[in-house]
Amino acid sequence: MEVSTISFSSPPPRATPADLEAVGLRRLSDNLQRLLDPAFLNCSDAEIALAAARGGGAVGVHRCILAARSAFFLDHLASLPAPAAAGERPRLELADLVPGGRHIGRDALVPVLGYLYTGRLKPPAQDATVCMDDACGHGTCRPAIDFVVESMYAASGFQISELASLFQRRLSDFVCEALDEDVVPIIHVASTCDLQDLLNLCIQRVAVSALDSRYLDKELPADIYNKIKEIRRQPENAIILDPEHDKRVRNILKALDSDDVDLVGLLLKESTVTLDDAFAIHYAAAYCEPKVFAELLKLDSANVNLKNSGGYTPLHIACMRREPDIILSLVERGACVLERTLDGRDALTICKRLTREKDCNRKLDKYEEKSKAYLCIDILEQELKRKSFVLDPISISIEESIATPLLVDNFHMRLINLENRVAFARIFFPSEAKLVMRIAQADSTQEFAGITNFSRLKEVDLNETPTMQNRRLRERLDALTKTGMPCL
Repeated sequence: MEVSTISFSSPPPRATPADLEAVGLRRLSDNLQRLLDPAFLNCSDAEIALAAARGGGAVGVHRCILAARSAFFLDHLASLPAPAAAGERPRLELADLVPGGRHIGRDALVPVLGYLYTGRLKPPAQDATVCMDDACGHGTCRPAIDFVVESMYAASGFQISELASLFQRRLSDFVCEALDEDVVPIIHVASTCDLQDLLNLCIQRVAVSALDSRYLDKELPADIYNKIKEIRRQPENAIILDPEHDKRVRNILKALDSDDVDLVGLLLKESTVTLDDAFAIHYAAAYCEPKVFAELLKLDSANVNLKNSGGYTPLHIACMRREPDIILSLVERGACVLERTLDGRDALTICKRLTREKDCNRKLDKYEEKSKAYLCIDILEQELKRKSFVLDPISISIEESIATPLLVDNFHMRLINLENRVAFARIFFPSEAKLVMRIAQADSTQEFAGITNFSRLKEVDLNETPTMQNRRLRERLDALTKTGMPCL
């Protein structure tokens, strides 16, 4: 006999008024956050324009929300002139709106504005604070530091004290853990935003670092550099055995500041000081235009792998600057991409840890060229490949290939294909094509004329033997293959 059982389930607990209020506030917060999405730009009644150096563009905002949430915006918006035309939205230039505004990018601005809209600080997109180095833990790499630095400029400028305190604590942690040169942007934000405790911490850290005095003199405000010199007790004066020598070095660097390479040449001839003695290649890699730098390399047989007092080669300095033409000039002169800094970083690691993953992996618009940071990484990777490059050989000798028309045609078709790819790249990606052609030394080889006239494929130049001609074509094929143009 079956026995039926009846189970009684208790009703779900009723939500308390406090729970309902929390759910409602969270939904309201999420909906307000959406207003900062670019898709809602047409719904905004004002714009905050980013500096061109930070990617340009604008973030749509709503004056009523900002004025209600921030005394800074209430005062600023109240002082704006009436729009010239009906429906015209006021445009606030971020570079003029707050101190340090030209350093603030969209990825830092939107979360800070989002805090005013929602009362919550949204975490940044991961690719905005992650560098290109897979071996990095991304806790204190440059993109992570730059994000907090930009956020501090925004929070301090908008007078959001609770956010400024939060970001100041994060920056203080960075000062203790970051690389020496990565403390410099923290010094700038601490000085601009008048964060004395943070500034003093930075000064103490940099004073005991191996950073070159000339670098600090160029990069930091005079008053801050003077404080660092006092703590260091001016060690540079202690090693100056010849004041006249030091004067000549300073004259060379001043000539470089004026981009006067001819004057540098005269100064070198008039004294026994060399470019290596003045660390002039390091200085030019950091501060000179690429054309000036290339001319400087022609003056003297400088050691492009020389390390300065901080353990950096000129290539390391160029990688910190992320200037592809200077990196390429150094590589062409024999700079070793495998040289390491005192803390074990090579040139490629330096470049990757300065570069956001987002900047290299973002989808480009049609015919848009890749960023300088991407090109720097590409040049260094190409150079590493070039050193280990072995072209897949055509499994016949030069004499055999000349005697076998079918294989000659195959060789020529490969060369035509590469020449056409190069021509395409030069049209649509001129900067990148120019750089990879230089690094593969393809410009030193003769362009294959067959790309425009197929009937000329089997023509023989009477001034050279068939073996010489085939060797010339093989050199061109090797050079074009090294460029990686098939991958562009």
